[in-house]
Amino acid sequence: MATEGPSFLVNRRIERSKAWIEMDPNPTTVTHVKALVDAAESSSSGKENACKILETYFPDDETTRIGFGTAGLRSKMMPGPLGMNDLVVIQATQGLARYCLHQQQQQSGGKKLKAVVGYDHRSTEQFCPYKLTSHRFALLASLVFQEAGMECDVLNGLVPTPLLAYSVSHEGAAVGLMMTASHNPKDDAGYKVYWRDGCQIRSPLDTGISECILNNLIPWIDYGSLLTELASQYPDDPCLGLANIPNTQRLTDAYFKAIQTSGLVTHQAMKFDSKIKPPKVVYSAMHGVGYEFAKRSFEVFGLPPFDSVKAQEDPDATFPTVSFPNPEEKGALDLAMAHAQAHGGDVVLANDPDADRLAVAEMDRSTQKWTVFTGDQIGTMLGHFLWTTIGQTSTKPVAMCASTVSSTMLSTIAKEEGFHFEDTLTGFKWIGFRAKELSDEGYKSLFCYEEAIGFCCGDVVHDKDGISAIGVMTELAYNAYHTHSNLSGYLQNLHDTYGEFVSHNGYYFCYDPAIILRILDGMRRGGNYMSHVGEYEIESIRDLGEPGFDSLSVDHRPTLPTSASSPMMTFRFKNGTVAQFRASGTEPKLKYYIEMRGQPGVDRDTVVQNLRLMSKILIEALLKPDENDLIAPS
Repeated sequence: MATEGPSFLVNRRIERSKAWIEMDPNPTTVTHVKALVDAAESSSSGKENACKILETYFPDDETTRIGFGTAGLRSKMMPGPLGMNDLVVIQATQGLARYCLHQQQQQSGGKKLKAVVGYDHRSTEQFCPYKLTSHRFALLASLVFQEAGMECDVLNGLVPTPLLAYSVSHEGAAVGLMMTASHNPKDDAGYKVYWRDGCQIRSPLDTGISECILNNLIPWIDYGSLLTELASQYPDDPCLGLANIPNTQRLTDAYFKAIQTSGLVTHQAMKFDSKIKPPKVVYSAMHGVGYEFAKRSFEVFGLPPFDSVKAQEDPDATFPTVSFPNPEEKGALDLAMAHAQAHGGDVVLANDPDADRLAVAEMDRSTQKWTVFTGDQIGTMLGHFLWTTIGQTSTKPVAMCASTVSSTMLSTIAKEEGFHFEDTLTGFKWIGFRAKELSDEGYKSLFCYEEAIGFCCGDVVHDKDGISAIGVMTELAYNAYHTHSNLSGYLQNLHDTYGEFVSHNGYYFCYDPAIILRILDGMRRGGNYMSHVGEYEIESIRDLGEPGFDSLSVDHRPTLPTSASSPMMTFRFKNGTVAQFRASGTEPKLKYYIEMRGQPGVDRDTVVQNLRLMSKILIEALLKPDENDLIAPS
């Protein structure tokens, strides 16, 4: 076993680094890794540090690679099989192209399959010794698709993710790729895959693509040399002749035309009483790609221009004014709120950097106090607004859906008002896919959302879309300021009608997956499910582990997919509380979502107090944090 000692592992890592250099088409990452290899093989003072850096790029387990997660790849931009870099993008796209050809070529009628590729502004240029960019990833992906015998349209310039999702469906493409890390930290890049239905890939597509990637790790051609050749042919074209400017404009126009004719535009600003002061909207693009598209969305909805936060208006890969470019994060909206307060703004709307999410905040004119609305609050208001303005007069039955960990308030409204509602597994790859299925089944799929500020208004795309949502949300604001004084008043009116819904969501760190599975098994009790937790009577149970169970279904089989490796337990209590428990798919966390509904007329403070007491009992009885060594966040 001596051959497996530290020196053997270092030498093996150096060999793998050299093999990577031979395949990597990016001269800057080649230079960087080669310098580290030279230092690691030397006797210089930098040897130890070089070996440590190479270890982060090339781990001991040689089979470890970046895996398909949220509908694709997302990781730090760095060399090696765990990072987002030129070679990983080539390998992934070779596998993806092979999978598309295998799955779809027979249905193409002899026509070439098409791919559509978009990209955001992610780049390491200003903070790394090497240059990796979403733009270059998109160009390399295009070359791979063409080498595979497919057509490829690269969308010219920086585009929001919803435009890419729309383009896949509109063009009848086999696949779409969006090079974006969305709201991740500046060091990250991403590779988001959309299938021919315009929805994010989901199981089992991701498994099939992953297998094809592993069978296509060697570059088919010298892509780096081909890019260099194209650069000499197109010296003034950043996309090297691979993007079609008129086609991108055509698709952009078609996307906004689809929004305009979708029924979402209800002209609330034109109906506004001139005696009432309308809401002034302040917008932040969060240093992303959304500004120009948000402006056009306002034009399509017939809305007065918003006041833009200039410091966050232009795409900037360093995200200089925020520590984390996610509008959900604490402090991310501070600059926009300060701008609004200084310039008479009432409502702050912010997209995340790829403009598929939407955050909303409001300053009360009377109290000067701010409310930052949660994803559930925004989703409930949007769903209700779309139902009352569009859904009630629909000639088709209306359907809405949300992730199963989102609030139950919209489903309660659906029951009271008489439209169809379903919950889905977490993530828009499931939400959007189910929304499309509902459309195909004859429903008018009017709205769907997830609590992580992702909203899909109408059926223009079957994915979260912060561009169309910003128009609908502003129309809702005009309606609210006209009828309920403001957005907070609109929301309170919903609570007065349907009851207060109060959530207590959180997590514990747990670094041993076996403990999480043991905790969930303890809730399952071998299929002999509990009837009470303490004094609280259980009305129904859903178990999304294997083999699965749902006491509400006729055959006791859950309608949602089950999983032995990532189960979820849901307890619905007679007092209107829903408690859900699951392991995080990306972090060492055991998450819980507990929501209590108060009956109409019960004040919020009472519901909050009751929920606080009940949550403490549920967490102690079901999770046993001390006994299971769960670590509470600091």
